[in-house]
Amino acid sequence: MVSPLWAKPAAEDATGISPLARTLCRSLSEAVDASGTGLVFVASYRPGPGEAELPAPLRSSAFTYDNALAAIALAACGEVDRARRIGDALLAALSRDRTFSDGRVRNAYRAGPVGPGPLALPGWWDARQTLWAEDAYQDGTATGNVAWAALALLNLDAVAPSGGYRTGARRLLAWIAGQTTDAREPKGYSGGVDGFDPSQTRLTWKSTEHNLDVHAVAAWLHRLDGGAEDAAIAATARSFLDAVYAPDPGVFRLGTTPRGTVQPTTHIALDTQLWPLIGVIDPPESWRRALDFAERNLATRGGFDFNEDRDGLWVEGTAQAALTVRALGRHAEAERLLATLTGQISPSGFLFATDVARLTTGIAIGPASTGPDFYYFRRPHLGATAWGALAARGWNPFTGRGVE
Repeated sequence: MVSPLWAKPAAEDATGISPLARTLCRSLSEAVDASGTGLVFVASYRPGPGEAELPAPLRSSAFTYDNALAAIALAACGEVDRARRIGDALLAALSRDRTFSDGRVRNAYRAGPVGPGPLALPGWWDARQTLWAEDAYQDGTATGNVAWAALALLNLDAVAPSGGYRTGARRLLAWIAGQTTDAREPKGYSGGVDGFDPSQTRLTWKSTEHNLDVHAVAAWLHRLDGGAEDAAIAATARSFLDAVYAPDPGVFRLGTTPRGTVQPTTHIALDTQLWPLIGVIDPPESWRRALDFAERNLATRGGFDFNEDRDGLWVEGTAQAALTVRALGRHAEAERLLATLTGQISPSGFLFATDVARLTTGIAIGPASTGPDFYYFRRPHLGATAWGALAARGWNPFTGRGVE
């Protein structure tokens, strides 16, 4: 059980805002303003040390997950108007897709102001092939990213109930339920779709992280409206979490393979161990063993790695850990992790994604991958910055509440 008492970290000033929170909140606000007027998506990355510019596939990319987090963090920072500029962009994406009208959002959009008509997706001119190129993953729709867009809208609904955000969140959840429900045991919600319009590849694996996200959205909507369908979706996703938790050694598996079998416990990810502890109301006491496992096997450099190879610091995940231990009342540990984040602020004010040139995850990006090819690089990262702000502010994005 989470401690019922809230104790402010000693580093907070008289206004209740720590220097780290103030810095990261200001950086997020400035990023929104620099992205244009009106509705905007904020670029996910900035060039890292020694880079004149980002690789072409990232130059115009505003990942939906990062922007959803930024909207939630801005709301937690008290910057509701700026948060709504991103939230309204998500609503526009939901209703003005260039190909589909079924209630999905893409994994990424073109950074900058959102104009009239169908929303632009990221892309770049490939001079060698003399064509406009796009990225298959960015054009696709991952279930977890749809759920995070819904979480952003629900956080905004709490502060702007007339903005249409709850209706948008409900439409996103309907897409998940209608397009990704997988009755194979353990029943849950599959990965989404990948690839280019109009024929995309259905992803048949199920992710523990995605199902946690779906549970949080459905449970939140059920708390608001009491709908039986929301309760059923929340229960299905929760049952998946129970099924993939391995009591011995006390760890959440990544999920299932495309064939439906559960993944082994030999390869794990940090966020999968943390999010169930703050994304499920009153999680079982036994689940805390997953945090213990992460502390034994993923801790490194004053924080945490993405996976168990400990080849560098994953800044975003370290922020997630800071928020999680803060929610569990372990404030000294939270302060230590927040101090690590302070050391990773880039000259731009964003947090770096990692403290090494390239951080491995052991995960493949898409079905066309021939091996683990998902990496983090030492670049200022919107998502890491948003998680840092959430940790510093003590705000739970899965519930829209301060941690206690």
